[in-house]
Amino acid sequence: MVYKKIKNYKKGFLNVGEGHSIYYELSGNPDGKPVLFIHGGPGAGFFDQDKQFFNPKIFNIITFDQRGAGKSKPFASLDNNTTNLLVNDINKLLTMLDIDRVFLFGGSWGSTLSLVYAIRNPNRVASMVLRGIFLASKEEEEYMFYGARHVFPEVWETMARLVPNSHKKRILEFFYEMVLSNDAQIRSKFTRAWETYEISISRLKYSKRVVNNFLKMIKYEASARIELHYLVNQCFIQKDYILRNTEKLKGIPVSIVHGRYDHVASPFSAYMLHKKLPDSSLYYTLAGHSVYDADTTKRLVKEMDKLGGRNLI
Repeated sequence: MVYKKIKNYKKGFLNVGEGHSIYYELSGNPDGKPVLFIHGGPGAGFFDQDKQFFNPKIFNIITFDQRGAGKSKPFASLDNNTTNLLVNDINKLLTMLDIDRVFLFGGSWGSTLSLVYAIRNPNRVASMVLRGIFLASKEEEEYMFYGARHVFPEVWETMARLVPNSHKKRILEFFYEMVLSNDAQIRSKFTRAWETYEISISRLKYSKRVVNNFLKMIKYEASARIELHYLVNQCFIQKDYILRNTEKLKGIPVSIVHGRYDHVASPFSAYMLHKKLPDSSLYYTLAGHSVYDADTTKRLVKEMDKLGGRNLI
């Protein structure tokens, strides 16, 4: 079962420097085991539904919007927005909250940032629950933006139709140029098209109604803009950085949950990560990429319930 109607007991903004203030909320049990929810995108921000995985009687739930995302300021900003700075922001947030060690819960890009953070701050991480593993490789980008055409051909064609033939082999770069256009109509057209494509290939069952409802819920202007900013810059981390540094995660229990039919993040990435982490468990679910596919939701709640009963913090 999921946990519903979890209310905040505190919210605010934290000035993290370089012109950015990140928005955060605290929910659940103030004296509970701290769990930090790290959202995907990057740029997507968090939603109230993201708290449903955590028992509010057991966990002190920390949710926050990364730089430029959600309610953080300035909105959709790409200035001083890199992985290294996001890692620093997490440390500043935990320090401000007087939290020494924490559980990390991250999906998609949130899994990437969780892993990079844990590699650099292993002493602050008690355990991780990660979903939809993305290791920031070129192969994974190609899997999402070219491989998905074999499963969602009509969705891919709608997106690719906006790209001139001369740019068909550099779709990411073309979209990035368009979402940075000085023309507001062009920016709006391409940010919506980008987010429509990604949402469309995320669920196990494709539905235009679900896609349109999700587009109404998210701030896709920031999500598309920031995501492309990271992707064209290889997420601001070195090639194979995570897999080359898994030794630093030794002793940290990790639960890996990945949709067997995920066409955004390759199931092979989850397998490679699992093979590198002796303290990890891998669960493939009957799901796509979305955290809201039922089998993935069920497994994530189960993994967090298990953590709640362990004496790791």
